[in-house]
Amino acid sequence: MRKLKLDELNRASVAEFKSQKKLPVTVVLDNVRSMHNIGSIFRTSDGFAVEQIYLCGITAQPPHREIEKTALGATQSISWTYFETPLEAIEQLRTNGYRVIAIEQAENSILLNEFKPDTNEKYALVFGNEVNGVSDEVMEKIDACIEIPQFGTKHSFNVVVSAGIVLWDFFSKLVV
Repeated sequence: MRKLKLDELNRASVAEFKSQKKLPVTVVLDNVRSMHNIGSIFRTSDGFAVEQIYLCGITAQPPHREIEKTALGATQSISWTYFETPLEAIEQLRTNGYRVIAIEQAENSILLNEFKPDTNEKYALVFGNEVNGVSDEVMEKIDACIEIPQFGTKHSFNVVVSAGIVLWDFFSKLVV
């Protein structure tokens, strides 16, 4: 087996990417503190062609060298907006017809493998702070909560791993 070379991957240019059809998902980062995590989520969001990212609270904004280390240019392809609070972001998303879903361990959460996204809906997926998770204020405003099943000894995944798992799941259920 031979690995493909970069010129064999047939990747879209930034201009082509911006005009292509997107996964009907907005990623909301609720006070994510690590710039490496932020950059990795930009890169993962590019990989699954999400519509946009909303950066909230203490979440850093591009351009920043530490974000670019892991984003590898995805801050140029993915549209993003900054909000002082995640509640402002949720208000705008609701106005624009999005279903707001937290990715969190919570009472009455729906296991990711059991969640069936509707192809006629737009989704806002809220990923929380590395230590505290999705904020309590946001949890009071969500439409639903998805939990990633886990079977080991640790109680959570890194926020980037969670984003990758959930975005792939949505992509595979809505596009593939």
